[in-house]
Amino acid sequence: MSKRRPRRKLTAKFKSQVALAALKGDKSLAELSQQFEVHANQISAWKAQLQAQAVSVFETAAERRETEEQPDLLTMQAKIGELTLENDFLERALTKAGLLSAKR
Repeated sequence: MSKRRPRRKLTAKFKSQVALAALKGDKSLAELSQQFEVHANQISAWKAQLQAQAVSVFETAAERRETEEQPDLLTMQAKIGELTLENDFLERALTKAGLLSAKR
């Protein structure tokens, strides 16, 4: 039975260092993986996360507030769809039970 090493707690500073090294492109993912002792898939994920969130570093406070105030359109559309399905279901059930007239 092999002994497993304890799970490491990786800091944000370490993750950003690894992601920046991956962005640089001097070394391959395999080399970075060996250097930092982190799986290549994890390095790719951190790199993608850094690229996706890089804009937020340069956002002004006003831009952040504007972004936060905008409603999440996908969530709202999903909720509307869910409520529409529920309403349709209830309408059919009440009509079958004779509690709702067919002519509305």
